[in-house]
Parts: sequence; structure tokens; C-alpha cells
Amino acid sequence: MATVAFIGLGNMGGPMAVNLASAGHEVIAFDLVAAALTAVKEKGVQVAESAAHAVEGADAVVSMLPAGRHVLQLYLDEKTGILPALADDCLILDCSTIDADSARKLAAAAAARGLAAMDAPVSGGVAAAQAGTLTFMCGGEAAHFERAKALLSAMGKNIFLAGSSGAGQVAKMCNNMLLAIHMIGTSEALQLGANNGLDPGVLSDIMLASSGRNWSLEVYNPYPGVQENSAASKGYQPGFMVNLMIKDLGLAMENSLQSNSAVPMGALARSLYAAHGIAGNGEKDFSSILESLQARS
Repeated sequence: MATVAFIGLGNMGGPMAVNLASAGHEVIAFDLVAAALTAVKEKGVQVAESAAHAVEGADAVVSMLPAGRHVLQLYLDEKTGILPALADDCLILDCSTIDADSARKLAAAAAARGLAAMDAPVSGGVAAAQAGTLTFMCGGEAAHFERAKALLSAMGKNIFLAGSSGAGQVAKMCNNMLLAIHMIGTSEALQLGANNGLDPGVLSDIMLASSGRNWSLEVYNPYPGVQENSAASKGYQPGFMVNLMIKDLGLAMENSLQSNSAVPMGALARSLYAAHGIAGNGEKDFSSILESLQARS
């Protein structure tokens, strides 16, 4: 078992830290929000008064932060960065969803210190974080990946090496762009059927048995009442917020310009989600995009 510093205890990070502790690892966590520290402490996670204290003697550091600037500040800030304080054999696992360039910058700085670092963003939302069934998309060296799997397996069930540093972030970006597109398409189809008098549940069953089958329809149905435990049936309480989808689609658009990639459907998805967020729905679940289609019907 390892001593793990965990930095960032939001809706995803908190359950992930708890699962690591439940698996027998010694987890010392830090977050700027006191309530987040209290919540994990009640579930067997030790807490620290600062990130610097959390990483003292740690075998590994797991970070789960909002954006690339927060990750680089945590590790590389000239005054407060924790990279110089890490033990010589410490493994860095950044599970944040950030731009690939920031992930590569962190990996290069870690390598200069002789440390192993991987970007390991996740998919699955809050429910999977709580259940320990996340999917991890990793970027880094194969030798480091084998070491990382021992920790990641306590938090997820599907663990992939996408390629070299930054590849995990690119994989996550591509996945979430596709997720946004098929969530919007699923919502359009269900609302079109409802506008024509079809029962959305029956229509869902028909499409699930036909060529329109997809994850949004099967696992995360956006129409209220079709799936008892879906976000849609709980007033669109977020498992994955609209604001986060907007952020991820923004990363995809930035990368598409850098890589000269044509992403017309992704660009439209970002525009639709941005409008939905501006309309006051940023903290709702991303499946609430269906409501914007209802408003136009």
C-alpha cells in the first residue's frame, strides 16, 4: 500500500480520495474548501493544512483541479509550487481535465527532476467516482503507467494508456466532444418524437433496438421519467455540469485550431451548450440541453 497525497476534493476528487483510502492506501488530502476536507475526513481520509504538508513523504500525488493554470500553479509556481518538495521516487498523477500543452509542461518539469508524471483524466461522472468505476485515459511512459495502474485501479475499472504525455488529455477531449454531440442528437430525437405524440420511453426502447442506439440514450437518457435514476428524472441535478461541458468543448475547439482539425459538429455543440449556460443553466446537468429544445418547440 502507498502513501498518497490527494489535492482537490470537489465532486469528483472527494469520492476518489475516499476510494483510495478504502482500498487500504494512506491518503492525506488538501483542498481550499474546509467543508470538503471535513467530508473526506469522516470517511477515513487524513487531511493536511496545506498542499505542501500533504505531499511530505508521499509515494504519489493525485491532483484533481479545475483547469491547467491551477495544475501548473500547484506544481510549478516559483514560490508555492510543490514539485521541489516531492520525494525523489514520487509518482505524479494529474487527473484534472486540462489542455494537453499544460500536461506536457508538467511532465517535462517532472522529468527534469527525475520524477514520473502522467496525465490521467477521467470519464464517468460523479456516480462512477463514487462507485470506483471511472475510466482513466493516461498519457505518459509505459513504465510509469504500470506503476500508476496500482493506484488508479482503486478508483476505476477501465484504465487506458493513450500515448505519450498529453495523450490522455487529447483522448478525454475527443471523448467529451463526441459525448456532447450525441447527447444533443439524442435530445433532438426524443423531443421530436414527443412533439409528435410519441411516448419518450417507448421511443427510447425503439431506438435502443435500432441503429440510433448510443450511450446517452441507453445510460444517461435526457428525457425526464424515462430512467428512474437519471439526472433528467431528478430535476437535472448535476452529475456533470453544463459549465464543465462548455469548458471541455472549449479545450477541443482550441486544439482543433492548433491541429488544423475540422470539427463542425463539435463547434456547433459548443455554441449550443454555451447558449444554454448563458441562459442560466450552467450548474444543471449537461443532459438538460433537452430543455433548450423544448423551449423552442
